Amino acid sequence: MNYTEGSEELKTKRAKKMMLWFGIISLSMSFAGLTSAYVVSKERGDWLESLVLPEAFYISLVVIIMSSLTMHFAKKMIIKEEQRAGMFLLLVTLALGLTFIYLQIRGFSEIYLQSGYAFNENIAFSFIYIIVVVHIAHIIAAIISLFVVIYNHFKQKYKDGKTLGIELATTFWHFVDFLWIYLFLFFYFVR
Repeated sequence: MNYTEGSEELKTKRAKKMMLWFGIISLSMSFAGLTSAYVVSKERGDWLESLVLPEAFYISLVVIIMSSLTMHFAKKMIIKEEQRAGMFLLLVTLALGLTFIYLQIRGFSEIYLQSGYAFNENIAFSFIYIIVVVHIAHIIAAIISLFVVIYNHFKQKYKDGKTLGIELATTFWHFVDFLWIYLFLFFYFVR
């Protein structure tokens, strides 16, 4: 396929999708670097060997997977132009996203209460804080994009096949969800 062919609308759509994928690849490399630094730092003498993931992180894993499902089905409903079902699923996704952030904050509280360590008192916890906070920043970006999608859907802008906004937001939402699954499994298995 020649990417220079097609209408201006089609070229714009391809360009926006490509820009999103470049961003996703860039973010993936950033998190790969952070987790690599975590692995290298494990060799330090002051590394905490008995790292226990907080219960809130387990619950947030379930919440993030559910949000990915609701976002997927919201996109399907919006493409089918089933307005009410689409809006309901978008709002459920928003609630799950906000719940995820709450659970991450609760997880930090659990870490502090269980171990007594604060952000800068142990290198292992410092890594967890940094990585999770950077992920939360991306979740907030996904929530902002979700607000834009909810607004546009409310204004009925996703009609007649013009669904680029929901497509991009869904791709980014799935990325940040997958990213948490990766981070959770990483912290679970690499202690």
